[in-house]
Amino acid sequence: MNDDNQIHVPPSFIAVHSDARSRLTRPAAEVRERYELCEDLANHLVEQAQTLYHVQAPSESDILLRIYAGLCAPGSGVEPPEARWTVLRLAELLNWRSPELPDASSTR
Repeated sequence: MNDDNQIHVPPSFIAVHSDARSRLTRPAAEVRERYELCEDLANHLVEQAQTLYHVQAPSESDILLRIYAGLCAPGSGVEPPEARWTVLRLAELLNWRSPELPDASSTR
């Protein structure tokens, strides 16, 4: 993904859209757009996750698992592998421990 665009897509997200031989399965511009969507979504969810933690007081893991289930639902705008990446990024932004995420097919 070395073109003139200034946005750096991390290897962890590139892996979401790569095959077993580490080749992109989508055009680079589309991967970049999907990355921007997921990164923005993770940043947007920080405040919501913090509010849930302070209002409902479930565990950090429970909150992240609920968000993951919502992102895996049809119509969420992200694909299940992107939902996984987004929730792991959200945990990183919150400085929370990353939960064990179930297979996306079991959340539908």
